[in-house]
Amino acid sequence: MEQTKFLLDESELPKRWYNIRADMPSPPQPTLHPGTGEPVGPDDLAPLFPMELIMQEVSEEPEIAIPDEVLDIYSLWRPTPLYRAHRLEGAIGTRSRIFYKYEGVSPAGSHKPNTAVAQAYYNVKEGRTRLSTETGAGQWGSALAFACKLFGLECKVYMVKISYDQKPFRRSLIQAWGATIVASPSEETECGRAILEEHPDSPGSLGIAISEAVEDAALREDTAYSLGSVLNHVLLHQTVIGQEAIAQMELAGAFPDVVIGCVGGGSNFAGLAFPFLREKIGGRDIDVLACEPAACPTLTRGLFAYDFGDTSKLTPLVPMHTLGHDFIPEPIHAGGLRYHGVAPMISQLMIDGLIRAEAYLQTDVFASAVLFAGSEGIIPAPEASHAIHGAIETARAADEAGEERTILFNLSGHGHFDMAAYDNYFAGKLEDVALDEDEMERALHAIEGLPTPA
Repeated sequence: MEQTKFLLDESELPKRWYNIRADMPSPPQPTLHPGTGEPVGPDDLAPLFPMELIMQEVSEEPEIAIPDEVLDIYSLWRPTPLYRAHRLEGAIGTRSRIFYKYEGVSPAGSHKPNTAVAQAYYNVKEGRTRLSTETGAGQWGSALAFACKLFGLECKVYMVKISYDQKPFRRSLIQAWGATIVASPSEETECGRAILEEHPDSPGSLGIAISEAVEDAALREDTAYSLGSVLNHVLLHQTVIGQEAIAQMELAGAFPDVVIGCVGGGSNFAGLAFPFLREKIGGRDIDVLACEPAACPTLTRGLFAYDFGDTSKLTPLVPMHTLGHDFIPEPIHAGGLRYHGVAPMISQLMIDGLIRAEAYLQTDVFASAVLFAGSEGIIPAPEASHAIHGAIETARAADEAGEERTILFNLSGHGHFDMAAYDNYFAGKLEDVALDEDEMERALHAIEGLPTPA
């Protein structure tokens, strides 16, 4: 009987975060101040973030020590398990070996606490007493609410309206940990009111919710802004995932030919992929695949440009693949992937040919999610189901080519609070939504005139 679970002892929890900037062939281009067009400095970011996070954002050190206080909380659920998907392999009849790293065992049910705990810690250390943030599907909002509860911080969450309506139990989870939550766009900020005045029925977007959370933080001295993806320090904190996975693959006597993750802003993808990309940059042959929704295909269809990270243009200009800062994606159920941009480091890795991307329709993704649930027993979140679909398609392509591959993907969260989406799928009400070409063209036209990356 072949082994299914590969577990590490708490003593083997990574003690350092891995910083891929030290190994990238081409570092990301600088983030720019929208007023001056010059690279932003620490002082520009200090009103929003604690200085230690700002230093991590620009650090070129290969590793950064994880504070003991953060490690102590990580040990509530880390190291997370690695599984060999024997039953999924049998269900699709593949010769390939499929493994998955399961982050749904965290208290919040996803990978997001890996950075939420770290960010809460650094904010408390600097004397902040309140954090504001946005959330798409609610995984990040619930993770930050959890972290704030542990560190005694107040937390305000602006949740994208379509997900606020679709996922009521994620709202309840956020409230159970003591955070305040409102649907975005809201009447509580100037940018929210402006959007509602023009679009009263707006489903919201991560770009809009970011605008509201940034405005909230900027207007209060006791408040810092906290982001769950995209920024360098966020991706840094997630690299505990890939470091553990490398050790667990060694326990399995295997090494992946293909590493796969879903991508919205890029945090769970980076968390698994970056430590393996260190191996790829060092000469090892690894195919690294980013999976995104066809309705919001930032890496596969977006323009590499300087753009704002939010709709109301409150953030610095970021060099990234983008669909336009005021692009409003269709209301697909993978709310955590409805972001117009992506992490600059992931964009640069894409440009350098170290990763590739594919985009999938949501009915295909849900079909793979149901197949996975029926074989492995875990109900996956819609976001993570994109990685499942990518793994299944990769295995099928290998079979057609007469190859046997070792495939590793990140199952970044469970779908226990996404059952309404599954209800719609089983009732035949879940529609495929492709990219709105006219909306993308309009949104990209709106960024003409911004600085151009070199």
